[in-house]
Amino acid sequence: MRHNKKFNHLGRTASHRSAMLANMAISLIMHKRITTTVAKAKALKTYVEPLITRCKDDSTNSRRVVFSYLQNKEAIKELFGEVAAKVGDRPGGYTRIIKLGTRKGDAAPICFIELVDFDENMAKTAGTKKKSTRRSRKSTKAETAEAPVAEAPATEAPATEAVAEEAKAE
Repeated sequence: MRHNKKFNHLGRTASHRSAMLANMAISLIMHKRITTTVAKAKALKTYVEPLITRCKDDSTNSRRVVFSYLQNKEAIKELFGEVAAKVGDRPGGYTRIIKLGTRKGDAAPICFIELVDFDENMAKTAGTKKKSTRRSRKSTKAETAEAPVAEAPATEAPATEAVAEEAKAE
């Protein structure tokens, strides 16, 4: 039975699992996107998101706590520098998992895990996306069709007045 066993052990011992998650977290911070299996990506998400939350407060204590998990000075510099600047106003959800299909050799489900704020393609499509509505658009089309009809006589009126004034002048 699996009572009170909350996290995925990934078929590894505790020391191997912690080392693997630390290495994957370092790779994710340095490269901003890595390809892995879905189970490892979900485990990595729960591992790295509290570290990213911790990096918002750039203090000596928070740097030491994160260093105790990662053990890599370059990753700490990247995390507290570039990553912290981009995620400073985000309240959570720093990573995104995108499923890619299955691996050819063993049919394991494969995915990307990436830092949300560092994907330029998703940021561009989110900015240009048109607002959709669940309501019918008939009423808005009718309003736009009526508006030019109402403006058309107003633009023609000065032209007819000018013609009338010329006729009176003759």
